[in-house]
Amino acid sequence: MIAPTPVTLEGHGVRLEPLVREHHDGLAAAAADGELWKLWFTSVPAPQETHAYVSAALAGQQAGHMLPWAVRDLATGNVVGSTRYHDIVPSIDRVEIGYTWYARRCQKTSVNTACKRLLLGHAFEALGCKVVGSAPTTSTSSRRRRSRRWARRRTA
Repeated sequence: MIAPTPVTLEGHGVRLEPLVREHHDGLAAAAADGELWKLWFTSVPAPQETHAYVSAALAGQQAGHMLPWAVRDLATGNVVGSTRYHDIVPSIDRVEIGYTWYARRCQKTSVNTACKRLLLGHAFEALGCKVVGSAPTTSTSSRRRRSRRWARRRTA
């Protein structure tokens, strides 16, 4: 049975730091890059909602069904987003990767790939997960044309 606990993951130009309240200002700044809270297809906190966002993530961690991280770009030292394991089911060795968002300047860069590599590696190699879920590209909303076009190019 898996037992996910907070751990720092680093490589490929990013560091995933266990989310703590001190990440508040960095997350608020990252969300402000592109006013991400205005996007209908994702859940990014508006500046005044960042404390509640961090509190909810930490409550999920305390309850045992989430493990959140702040994403730090090692080149700049800035927090550029957040990601987490969620819907953790220890009895079947399963986690899902999600709640992921990045500052606009980091979208369509290597940041997402780097984070996913770290998260998948940790889940399978360190935790011993048998299943790691994530939203499949084919279920991406038809309104997210940009993401769907990019995904098709990557898999073609």
